[in-house]
Amino acid sequence: MKSNNPVFTRSEEFNRASSNAYGNQTYSGGGAAYPGYGDTGSDPATWGTGTPGQLDQGRMTVDSVVQKTAVSILLVFAAAFVTWWYVGDVTETADLGRIGALATVGAGGAFILSLVNSFKRVISPALVMAFAVAEGVALGAISALFEAQYPGIVMSAVLGTFAAFAGTLAAYKFLDIKVGDKFRRGVIAGMFGMVGLGLLSLVLSLFGVQSPLYGNGPIGFLFAVAGLVLGIFMLILDFDFVEQGVAAGLPERESWRAAFALTVSLVWIYTNLLRILAIIRGD
Repeated sequence: MKSNNPVFTRSEEFNRASSNAYGNQTYSGGGAAYPGYGDTGSDPATWGTGTPGQLDQGRMTVDSVVQKTAVSILLVFAAAFVTWWYVGDVTETADLGRIGALATVGAGGAFILSLVNSFKRVISPALVMAFAVAEGVALGAISALFEAQYPGIVMSAVLGTFAAFAGTLAAYKFLDIKVGDKFRRGVIAGMFGMVGLGLLSLVLSLFGVQSPLYGNGPIGFLFAVAGLVLGIFMLILDFDFVEQGVAAGLPERESWRAAFALTVSLVWIYTNLLRILAIIRGD
């Protein structure tokens, strides 16, 4: 089954793997058969993690995905910490201007790099790490502002994000969730729809028109909840990619593609959780 996710459709290896995943076919680069999707070999409990202390022969494994994702998330945290330290205590109008500038530069850079990473056929580790740094700058600035308004909210959002990740992974594994083509199409359409609405709201704000979608009212709250749910669905697509990729023996560099997708999903969940908690605290 061919994915509609632009992050994965640009990967020739993933497209070959997804077209063969249901039939226990031979992966063209490996010369050996890999278990098909839905077979016992693709059970998440039996995913390959590589031989301890040895190279994985250049194949994507759960270990390689975890390692690359850890690098990406640590870069986000490091950049966010440095940005937060640079911003300092938010007490004056000048601080708000500096926060706005950092958030704009970071978010703009992350958006451009996310497009580049999504549509590159050969994933670039350097660009994935650059995306993580840019995203960290934006999150650091935004988090500093939210924390100044609602003390303790950032830690709550961070813990909620990792709880959502753990809960979604557990549900995917133990409930044996299967990702179908309609589900993929719906999630990707929803993601592009929300990004489009966000850009439209940004343009309108430049002309003094404030969209209720990102306000603190009921519409803003429902929009943030919808974004959180969509983020959970995005994680399910990420887990499906990792499952199929490991089962098909994709090249190890595809672990960076999975790390990029997982980072995007986690950041998406965090920002929506931050908004939900802020609206609740604001009431």
